[in-house]
Amino acid sequence: MYEKYVDISSEVMEALDHGKPVVALESTIISHGMPYPMNVETALKVEDIIREGGAVPATIAILNGRLKVGLTKEEIDYLGKAGQKVIKTSRRDIPFIIAKQLDGATTVASTMIIADIAGIKVFATGGIGGVHRGAETSFDISADLEELGRTDVAVVCAGAKSILDINLTLEYLETKGVPVVGYQTDELPAFYTRKSGFKVDYNIQTPSELALALKAKWDLHLNGGFVIANPIPEKYEMDFDTITDAINKAVEEAEKLGIKGKESTPFLLAKVKELTGGDSLESNIELVYNNARLAAKLAVEYSKL
Repeated sequence: MYEKYVDISSEVMEALDHGKPVVALESTIISHGMPYPMNVETALKVEDIIREGGAVPATIAILNGRLKVGLTKEEIDYLGKAGQKVIKTSRRDIPFIIAKQLDGATTVASTMIIADIAGIKVFATGGIGGVHRGAETSFDISADLEELGRTDVAVVCAGAKSILDINLTLEYLETKGVPVVGYQTDELPAFYTRKSGFKVDYNIQTPSELALALKAKWDLHLNGGFVIANPIPEKYEMDFDTITDAINKAVEEAEKLGIKGKESTPFLLAKVKELTGGDSLESNIELVYNNARLAAKLAVEYSKL
C-alpha cells in the first residue's frame, strides 16, 4: 500500500532489510531553518556524523509529491536553494502535497510519520515543537506533540525550543503518555541552554539503557514516541539571561505583528538570531550535531536487540 507513495533510497533500504541501524532526519531545518549554503553544509555534516557513528542517515522530505526516505546530495542542495518556497509540511498537509505533486519540507511530526512507514525507529532533530506561550487563549499547540503521542519513533532533541511554554509542553506530553527522558541529566534542556528549571521523567545514562526502554515500550504495544532530551554541549550553550531576553522580545514582536501557527516558529528563531548577533544559529548547529551523535549510538544499540 505504502509503496505507491514512498521512495526509499537503496542505501536506506539495504540497511533496513538487513537490520542495520538507521537514523531519520527532518528537512524543515534545511529549507526553513538556516540560510543557503549553511543549511546544506549542516545537513551533509549531520549525515556524515551519523555514518561515523555506525548508522545510516535517512533525510526525509517530499519531492514532486513523493515521500522520500534518504535524499541524494543533489536533492538536499535543491531543498537548501529553494528555501522557504518549499512548503513546511506537517501531518495535515501530506495528502495535499502528494495530490498536487508539490515539494514539502518535513517537520518533526511528518518526519516521524514517514520514518514509521519506512520502519525507522530513531530520529534526530534540533528541538521539538510544543505548547506556545499564551496557548491558554490561542490554542497554539504544535502537531509534534500529538504525533509523539501516537507514533512509535524515538526523537533525540535538545529539549523543547525555548521560545515555547516548556511547563505546559511537559504537561501535555504527560497527558499523552510520552516519556521525556534526559540523557545524563535530571533537567530538561531548553534548546540553547542546558537547563530550563523543569525536571525530566527519567535520567538515562547510556544508549544501551535507552534502547532497552524503547524495545520494552513498543513490545508491550505502549504506542507513541519517546522524547530523548540531549543537552547542548557546555561550550556551545548560550547565556541564560541573554537568550531569555532575546526570546521575550521576539515573542512580543510576534504578538504585535499577529504572527501565529506554523509561521511563528520560523519567525521567532530568525528574530532570536538577529537579536543575538547570530550566536543562536551557531548554537543551533552544534546542538544538532550533538543530537546526531547520540541518535547514531542509540540506533546502533537498538539494532542489536
